[in-house]
Amino acid sequence: MAERILVVEDEPGISSFLSKGLEHAGYDVTVVDKGREAIRQIQDHVFQLMLLDIGLPDIDGFGVLEHVRGQGHKLPIIVLTARTSVDDTVAGLSQGADDYMSKPFRLEELIARVRLQLRKAHSQSNEADDVLEAGPIRLELRTHRVFVDGEPIELTPREFTMLQAFIEHPDQVLTRTQLLDLVWGFDYDPGSNVVDVYVRYLRLKIGMKRIATVRGIGYRLDVD
Repeated sequence: MAERILVVEDEPGISSFLSKGLEHAGYDVTVVDKGREAIRQIQDHVFQLMLLDIGLPDIDGFGVLEHVRGQGHKLPIIVLTARTSVDDTVAGLSQGADDYMSKPFRLEELIARVRLQLRKAHSQSNEADDVLEAGPIRLELRTHRVFVDGEPIELTPREFTMLQAFIEHPDQVLTRTQLLDLVWGFDYDPGSNVVDVYVRYLRLKIGMKRIATVRGIGYRLDVD
């Protein structure tokens, strides 16, 4: 299966150039032109790498970087920008970018860097930092594989992110507002019942008793 790359670029000529070049190199490419849509794509789908323009029309690339890394997503991110100052380079890398290319650039060099970052990600996929465990539940963050009692289960990206949020907050009751922020970020309606819906989905997959309802407050992962 082809590795999936998310291209976040608001200039149609550049996004078309990148899409065609990457597809010719054998990658499955999704293109978006806004920061909020990039965040939604990362939450709803699994990508192996993101190419991220800084100068976006709504949330700039730095904001996207901060949000994606804040949500625990570890996919490699290569920043693409017309900005050439040292400050911008440092800002991008310090906020979690894995590499940085200034426009204009040669497609061959970009693809070489994409391949390098993907190789690094694959070589690190079994490191301990990329695995979360809680009782019988095991999450592999880079591969998005989940095991319960040693058996693999299939989770959607949002279900995966919700389970990750619970495991990263052991013995803590998470309110609906906290879960909305951790799992949906910018893209949520505070009056929605989406948290309850996804808790139900998750219970059906990992065990009905493994997420406890704390009446009037929220939910807690219970794996004892």
